[in-house]
Amino acid sequence: MFRFTATPPLSVYIHIPWCVRKCPYCDFNSHELRDGIPEGAYLEALITDLEQELPKVWGRTVETVFIGGGTPSLFSAAGIEQLLNALRARLPLKPGAEITLEANPGTVDQARFHGFREAGINRLSIGIQSFRPEQLQTIGRIHNDSEAVMAIEAARAAGFDNINLDLMFGLPGQDIAQALDDLQTAIGFGPAHLSWYELTIEPNTWFHRHPPARPGDDLLWDMQQSGLALLAGQGYTRYEVSAFAREGRRCRHNLNYWEFGDYLGIGAGAHGKLTDAASQTVCRSAKTRHPRAYIEAAKTGRHFGNMAPLTADDVLLEFCMNALRLEDGFSQHTFAGNTGLPATAILAACKGAAADGLLEIDDDMIRCTDRGRRYLNDVLQYFIPVTGDDARTG
Repeated sequence: MFRFTATPPLSVYIHIPWCVRKCPYCDFNSHELRDGIPEGAYLEALITDLEQELPKVWGRTVETVFIGGGTPSLFSAAGIEQLLNALRARLPLKPGAEITLEANPGTVDQARFHGFREAGINRLSIGIQSFRPEQLQTIGRIHNDSEAVMAIEAARAAGFDNINLDLMFGLPGQDIAQALDDLQTAIGFGPAHLSWYELTIEPNTWFHRHPPARPGDDLLWDMQQSGLALLAGQGYTRYEVSAFAREGRRCRHNLNYWEFGDYLGIGAGAHGKLTDAASQTVCRSAKTRHPRAYIEAAKTGRHFGNMAPLTADDVLLEFCMNALRLEDGFSQHTFAGNTGLPATAILAACKGAAADGLLEIDDDMIRCTDRGRRYLNDVLQYFIPVTGDDARTG
């Protein structure tokens, strides 16, 4: 079914699940602090988790590392250093590997940022969301506008030059002028990267149970188009639906996700996807979600979660769900290399979508048209199999 001649690039994702307070829009595996973080016990569990995974990735080099959450910046710099040292001792990291830490204003200062940099972090992703105090309060953030600015300035003063700022638009009560003011304020700090995305209401969140009054669809569209023009005019290239970067500063870790590379998921609730070229299989893993159960699993020597093999149809659809979010699309060569499937497995569906004005095929490259990007779910319908067999993968 699969024909891998080599494995895709490998990243490592490490999940730290605690936060000061759960945001009403958040559906991530995050848990509010009750009696402090059991940092030492969790670090031991992370290292045990990593060691259990090592046989699946022997001989492979790690291209990128991303420490996410939750709020990883609640961990001490010494704890982050211990974690990265344990990783380097067990797996080779590519020279110049991108190593990202998520941080939230209100949990960091210049000394803490300096400690993270000394520990080996070379990229920060700071969760700003808005610079307007009333909107920060509405979406349940623990920081205010002054603390947002202080966090960015502290990161700069600590020596970080590769910084992403996370911003939302479509917030309750927000108009176009406010959304653009947030964006212009962020641009004024000159970050290397911006993640600018619409607030969405996800199941199993406070906002899903108690929906806020949000801007209508026409206003959201106008916000987005105005914001895209502003970003382009300020030198930020849109390379994914909600990702914008200065030249040479695209997030390599997220690009690996979007191009269906491999990633080792370590930590409570972490997901992973690994390719085994020897057995010609692709498997997805999910770790035990609750931090307490995760730590107990480490103490008793139990495995941390489960693995499930993916079918060719699973792989084809998942690849398209991710790679078609990229402005440049993907090459048929990348598709074949990262899925183990021949390019012929995808061409008929691509040609059908192209005939309907949703995709364009340019020699080796396949990408969404402007219409396809707006109606991506419609594009993906072309890649859902009519039957459960693998007839298309020949």
